[in-house]
Amino acid sequence: MLVLGIFEKNSYICELKNRKTYIITNLKDTIMKIKLFLCTMGLLMMASILTFCKTDIKERETVNEANDDGDFLFCVKDDNGKYGFIDKSGQVVIPCNWKGAGNFSEGLACVENDNDKWGFIDKSGQVVISCDWKKVGAFFEGLACVHDANDKYGFIDKSGQVVVECKWKDVWNFSEGLACVQDANDKYGFIDKSGQVVIPCKWKNARSFSEGLGCVQDTNDKYGFIDKSGQVVIPCKWKNAQSFSEGLARVQDTNDYYGFIDKSGQLVIPCEWKEVEYFSEGLARVSDFFIDKTGELVIWTHWKNVGAFSEGLARVVDDNWKFGFIDKSRQVVIPCKWEDAGPFSKGLAVVQDDNGKYGVIDKTGQVIIPCKWNSISIEE
Repeated sequence: MLVLGIFEKNSYICELKNRKTYIITNLKDTIMKIKLFLCTMGLLMMASILTFCKTDIKERETVNEANDDGDFLFCVKDDNGKYGFIDKSGQVVIPCNWKGAGNFSEGLACVENDNDKWGFIDKSGQVVISCDWKKVGAFFEGLACVHDANDKYGFIDKSGQVVVECKWKDVWNFSEGLACVQDANDKYGFIDKSGQVVIPCKWKNARSFSEGLGCVQDTNDKYGFIDKSGQVVIPCKWKNAQSFSEGLARVQDTNDYYGFIDKSGQLVIPCEWKEVEYFSEGLARVSDFFIDKTGELVIWTHWKNVGAFSEGLARVVDDNWKFGFIDKSRQVVIPCKWEDAGPFSKGLAVVQDDNGKYGVIDKTGQVIIPCKWNSISIEE
């Protein structure tokens, strides 16, 4: 509006100059333009204030996010075969006193004592759920699977209370409010967080729900997808299938070739690949290439092996079987000099040196935790 007003004013002045006249012909119109100008300036000042406030809020949110993410811990194994936890500076914050351990998830980490029993600790190292279980899984959606002395599986909450009775032959972690379970007849179905069976155990195999759909295998050994009511929404006609990722799912045809379907079951990328990965950050690896969601080849690689993109970088293996990382322009951003490497998570990746020891690097390739541990893993 302001730009339009200036344009009109300039045009008006040019016209007057051409006539060699400078007479205000319409005082009322001029006053209105002045009012409009002042109104516009007021709106701009308000917008500036709002922008400043939003920026301040965003900066505080970013700081809070950084603070929330700044206390994550690495699970490590020392030379004595014991597990503990270190922070990003490499400082040991929970001593390596455990026979086994897993990464922190939802504030708790599973640990195994010298009696081969599992429980959970918090980030201070305090045992908050006693080591009473034969096996346990990480917490997901507030619940963790547990394996009792009778070789049955159930779920506990963060107080250690059993909320789903240990009666299942096997279970998977909760995902989107449901957990896949296997009954005594080796059939698969799904339960909710109260332990109620919401999808009957009638499937030969099943995988956790992802993006609203669960992958199932019927009695004819064919795979398809169901919704959360148990209704088949994509017919079981595939030799194999994997969970949906970024709106697409890998499927395998009877000729053992892979392609991708969308959530309507439509084959959107033909089954013409012998080897494919799931979609991550808009790309999927197929053989020595990366394709986009239209199936177009967008990145060609010449590496011995390539992993999926994570946080903008993908692991690659060179002719000497050394690991490094490339970006989406195929540029090597971290040289191939590591014996092994994990994907980036929280801006960091685990690497293994020539001595078989593990450490951590950042996205510049800088070692931030020296390679001195027998194993190390990053909290998800």
